[in-house]
Amino acid sequence: MDDDKEKIAESGPSHDWAELTQLCLINILSRLSLEDRWRGAMFVCKPWFQACKDPNLNSVNDIETQFESATESSLYWTPEFERKMDNMLRSVVLWSDGSLTTVRVRHCSDRSLALVAERSPNLQVLSIKSCQHVTDETMSKIAYGCPWLRELDISLSYQISHKSLALIGHHCANLRILRRNFTNRLDRSRQQRFIPGEYLDACPQDGDSEAAAIGKFMLKLVQLELRFSDLTNQGLALISEGCINLEHLDLTGCTNVTSRDISNASSNLKQLKTLKKPQFYIPTFESERYGHWQLYDERFQTGDFRI
Repeated sequence: MDDDKEKIAESGPSHDWAELTQLCLINILSRLSLEDRWRGAMFVCKPWFQACKDPNLNSVNDIETQFESATESSLYWTPEFERKMDNMLRSVVLWSDGSLTTVRVRHCSDRSLALVAERSPNLQVLSIKSCQHVTDETMSKIAYGCPWLRELDISLSYQISHKSLALIGHHCANLRILRRNFTNRLDRSRQQRFIPGEYLDACPQDGDSEAAAIGKFMLKLVQLELRFSDLTNQGLALISEGCINLEHLDLTGCTNVTSRDISNASSNLKQLKTLKKPQFYIPTFESERYGHWQLYDERFQTGDFRI
């Protein structure tokens, strides 16, 4: 009996973590990642759940690193997963109480993004890659509701058109970074394992219209990514004439522009530091059949033979 008392005395007084003050809880939770808070901390007890809803913990909603580190799955493209992403984003928007500055998610829809536009006037970074059901209608709300936007990534979101780019550029004067990347049309075998075929078939074919909107309305861009866009020399010329402050330009996979096109365009871009050229990538399994494409880029530069 005496031994038990000694052990209790040595171990010291017990503490109930649920009794921590709100300020202490927020300080502790702020050291956890968003994933750790959502998967564990908020389910410990009611005080911890309430603390996780504090606006100071919800100014940033960034789960892009989780997608980058995870194995791609066809489940990401299902309605069930989209609902989960929407519910999560809507919760963060409501809890942020207007303080939300960064959103990096995938597979959300108009349902959650419309709330972002309505409740997040201080938004500066918006990355919504692979969003099947984000449309021009909601992007127009983003343009009007989030004027401080400085970084936008709408890669693989095919219901967003040049109309949205024009509105964003016109109303978001601080925009500096735009990523509008597509899938590789020459090698769709890998994407088709996960991405619905009908969605791949819906890939926009108006690269020059998008380029025109970028060149006309996004004059302060310093970084632009257009991987596997179908823009032509005309679209590239419009970008080089309007976006003269570009420092980084990625044209990987843009097979409708040639080396001469790129050289002519880059002559206008005096601030350009990095330029990624198309490279005319051909799938390995068809390299023998199409290996001569690379020669076309260097040898046939006249108007009759442009590719």
